Amino acid sequence: MTNSTMERPRVVTREDWLQARKELLAQEKQLTRKRDEIDRRRRELPWVKVEKNYVFDGPQGKETLADLFSIRSQLLVSHFMLGPGWKEGCVGCSFRSDHVDGSLVHLEHHDVSFVTISRAPLEEIEPFKQRMGWRFKWVSSYRNDFNYDYHVSCTKQEIATGKMYYNYAIRDFLSEEMSGLSVFYKDETGDIFHTYSTYGRGDEMVDTTYMYLDLLPKGRNETGPHFNLGDWVRHHDLYDAGGFVDPSGRFVPAKSEPSCGCEEA
Repeated sequence: MTNSTMERPRVVTREDWLQARKELLAQEKQLTRKRDEIDRRRRELPWVKVEKNYVFDGPQGKETLADLFSIRSQLLVSHFMLGPGWKEGCVGCSFRSDHVDGSLVHLEHHDVSFVTISRAPLEEIEPFKQRMGWRFKWVSSYRNDFNYDYHVSCTKQEIATGKMYYNYAIRDFLSEEMSGLSVFYKDETGDIFHTYSTYGRGDEMVDTTYMYLDLLPKGRNETGPHFNLGDWVRHHDLYDAGGFVDPSGRFVPAKSEPSCGCEEA
């Protein structure tokens, strides 16, 4: 549990507080209008037709990308960092996924299907999903190029060179699996289009816990060593287990044994 000290603001009268609050409200309104503008521009991005026939392994068998839409025209994909041989998923991806199940009924009744996709084989996904108690659909891209094409899995060449393409730039290698969100649209003819992807901090917008913390006096209270959620977030069943999160987002138990069950990259 994070319990760092904070520098307290000055204490004032209710009248002085109200004046300061109204000044901040004006800035909040500006931010709201700016967010509305960015949301509009996101919807106006050009689309790319998906030409590959991706086939995934799911709990009900083989499913194409088109199948993942079910009866809906919009598909939201959560790229979850769980690679072949890992025993549990990335802490940050798990944090994000803890916010999904309550939204499913609302998304599905508003023409949106949601699916989580990882490169780990399905037989390695299912035990972790069961452990976490999640209900959302989760399929494996182990037998196709989907993760590579949408730049959330590193190729052997990238790993060998120590450089990776992620979040629209070449970066130093961090992990063979990365996170993000991607959006697809299926039209009345069955054609599928890629409309949007976001990576890095771009998916914070769906982390409701962060939105709550941003309202509080201590804020996110991420004081190091990573200065991100790795400082405090854990799998929801491991908050009292000790250990730490390494720079790639994997939980390392207190005995300092890699929890993924595979060789460190």
